[in-house]
Amino acid sequence: MPENYQNILNHVKGKIIIDFDNNKEANIIYNAIYLELKTSPDHRSIADIEIKGKLLTIHINSQDMTSFRASINSIIKWIKLSYEMINTIT
Repeated sequence: MPENYQNILNHVKGKIIIDFDNNKEANIIYNAIYLELKTSPDHRSIADIEIKGKLLTIHINSQDMTSFRASINSIIKWIKLSYEMINTIT
């Protein structure tokens, strides 16, 4: 293993882009998870969300791979739950 192995993944960035069927679905999901992302108490990972038409883009900036993975898992669960709620109501 290289000497600096522990520093290789000391900063991880990623982007998730979701293309919804329509603008309405994208807006509902955006509004449903926006506050979750803004009020999340995790100090090792920051996530930001933006919407353009029916595209939802989530940017994740983490201090390490563990917090990056945890953020992705949480975000995917929030989106999945929100999407299931839309389909239950409509």
